[in-house]
Amino acid sequence: MKEKTIASIPGIPMALLLVLIAGLAAFGFLIAAESSYFPGLVLAFFTILLSAFATAGFIMVEPNQAAVLSLFGKYVGTVKEPGLRFQNPFYRARKVSLRIRNFESGKLKVNELEGSPIEIAAVVVWKVLDSAEAVYNVDDYESFVHIQAESALRSMATSYPYDQGETEQVALRSHANEISHDLAKQLAERLQQAGISVQDARISHLAYSPEIAGAMLQRQQAGAIIAARERLVDGAIGMVELALAKLQAKEVVELDNERKAQMVSNLLVVLCSDKATQPVVNTGSLY
Repeated sequence: MKEKTIASIPGIPMALLLVLIAGLAAFGFLIAAESSYFPGLVLAFFTILLSAFATAGFIMVEPNQAAVLSLFGKYVGTVKEPGLRFQNPFYRARKVSLRIRNFESGKLKVNELEGSPIEIAAVVVWKVLDSAEAVYNVDDYESFVHIQAESALRSMATSYPYDQGETEQVALRSHANEISHDLAKQLAERLQQAGISVQDARISHLAYSPEIAGAMLQRQQAGAIIAARERLVDGAIGMVELALAKLQAKEVVELDNERKAQMVSNLLVVLCSDKATQPVVNTGSLY
């Protein structure tokens, strides 16, 4: 079921025409009643009735709105011209908003790729692209969008880990753009049959479930401490190497392997310690 646009008659000129016809019919009815002309009475009466029935053909179409028309259950076409329009009075009109809409899904509790329970929610921006498919391919397209959005969000969340970890794989917390792109793609595939276009889809809430949030926070803190220590040790080793190289290049002092090892140990303690170190001044011989 694909949308097809049909022309419609401007409503205001048609309304003036119907008022004129109804007024002439009423005037003719009075004249026929005075002269007791029965056929004239019948003609004027039915003209007034037809004029009143024709008013059922008026439809008001707002900007960014479409009127889906059907005749005895058969799709006829869609009117998109804004304003007061006139169509066949036997047509049934169902109005569909073409404006961009958005909603935030509820917080879903799912298991991510590694099996940890998480809470996740998303904001989805969408609009109706094909009014005929939205009306006739699904029962309630707004409810369909909400349900499919939650389904796509669950499917996406189970395909990625929460944190990136040691590997370079895409994760929910660290790759927002990639995750949003995948979510929008999955949602667009699900809503295509309903004539819905997905403008954007992004995660609005992401957290571990309360029952494991404390343990996961400790794990993240431990990982951060280990990473910081690794950088600190790498930097300290570089500084020690530089100090030994400069001492040797400028021939400040000659150190044997034992003294070099002691100097390296002392420098690493000073550079890698969490607290300020207390220096010990040697006033005697180096050896």
